Amino acid sequence: MVYHALALTVAIVHLLFVAYVVVGGFLAWRVPWTIVIHVPAVLWGFGGVIFGYECPLTHLESWAREKAGESRLPQSGFIDHYLTGVLYPEDALGLVRSLVAAAVIASWIGFVALLVSRRRRRSTPPRPLVSGTTPEL
Repeated sequence: MVYHALALTVAIVHLLFVAYVVVGGFLAWRVPWTIVIHVPAVLWGFGGVIFGYECPLTHLESWAREKAGESRLPQSGFIDHYLTGVLYPEDALGLVRSLVAAAVIASWIGFVALLVSRRRRRSTPPRPLVSGTTPEL
């Protein structure tokens, strides 16, 4: 029972991590300091896809599932087991990967644009009011 709960918890954390890789850059638009967490998360996530190394969360879930008397995750891993063929068709994997990469890149471009805009606003001195005029409301 404990190992089953652990496997389920790890699967949920893993899903949240994958979701964060996809949308964490957009979260940084509102909470800028989170970009320092998002960049390594993206590097880890994309690195796993590109280089094929095993994620420790996949390993931990497989171990807990085995201890609970369940089958391990397939060698292909978490995404292939829970997402591919469930949330999107298997033959759309390349498209989904491209869309995820595009979302991450767009979020980072937007983050930089917002950062530059905020810095410009802070460094631009306010225009003085001309004597005898009232500001428009």
